[in-house]
Amino acid sequence: MENRVEDIEIYECPICQGPGILEEENGWCFYVMCMDCGCHTAESSYKTDEDRYVAASKAAALWNRGKVIPSTPGYYF
Repeated sequence: MENRVEDIEIYECPICQGPGILEEENGWCFYVMCMDCGCHTAESSYKTDEDRYVAASKAAALWNRGKVIPSTPGYYF
């Protein structure tokens, strides 16, 4: 069975509990972003199709652990 990026679980936003979405940036990286408050993870880059799922999984793992960058200047957890 093939690993599909669409099947990766994304939790609610660790800051506002809004919906998170896994985004792919021009075929080189993934990150997760909150659709409500705009916080996001760091990018997880890939170079080959074989590494694509791994990069998406890493971005999701950062998000699901609460490792996000707030969109509000001066915001601290």
